[in-house]
Amino acid sequence: MKVLNDLYDYGLKIYQDDKLFKFSLDSLLLTEFVTIEARDKKLLDLCSGNAPLPLIIGKNYDLEITGVEIEEEIYNLAIESIKENKLTNIKMLNCNAKDLENYFPKNNFDIITCNPPFFKVDKNSLINIERKKAIARHELTITLEEIFKTVKYLLKENGTFYLVHRPERLEEILTLASNNKMPVKEIIFIYSDIHKNAIMVLLKMKKNARIGVKIKSVEINRKTKTYQNIFKEVKR
Repeated sequence: MKVLNDLYDYGLKIYQDDKLFKFSLDSLLLTEFVTIEARDKKLLDLCSGNAPLPLIIGKNYDLEITGVEIEEEIYNLAIESIKENKLTNIKMLNCNAKDLENYFPKNNFDIITCNPPFFKVDKNSLINIERKKAIARHELTITLEEIFKTVKYLLKENGTFYLVHRPERLEEILTLASNNKMPVKEIIFIYSDIHKNAIMVLLKMKKNARIGVKIKSVEINRKTKTYQNIFKEVKR
């Protein structure tokens, strides 16, 4: 059933459906990780879902934002949320992100963000029987390698790519970043308990930039009351 929810404490409304994949902490942290510079004019959000990142950034910055979502029902929820919040600087595309070379010229975006499906598909994969939820979690329609290929094509020289993912795939991400000439400039590990393994990793990459990376960590748990400016201290 479709419902209109608060988008956490961001002063926005977002349409969701219990049958579909809802926005999660991953999306909020990715949003907070993004830094908007004065020179940045165009942002592309891959695997947008119902568009939490475009909504939050679109409310706070005068950017031309494009969200991309492959599932039509979820795409339609994003469209409704954009209208509900009266944001005119956001548009959505209902297509597979790996096909974007057919929609945009090369070197077109200042910033690209992505909260992709986290899990590979193999013979041991436990895939949700509901295909829409399965696509959001598993690489059924796009792989990490295909995401990097798309980003390399569409990102401007020295443009920035922000990615949220699972720490267990970090080695693969670093290899793909290197192969596509997008050096990692910053890594933030997310912990629910600083004494346990990280539960999430955020990466900032720059196309054809110099090599040099900063590595930081942030603990998020039940005591965390808001995610707004959660990285303010570590991003200094």
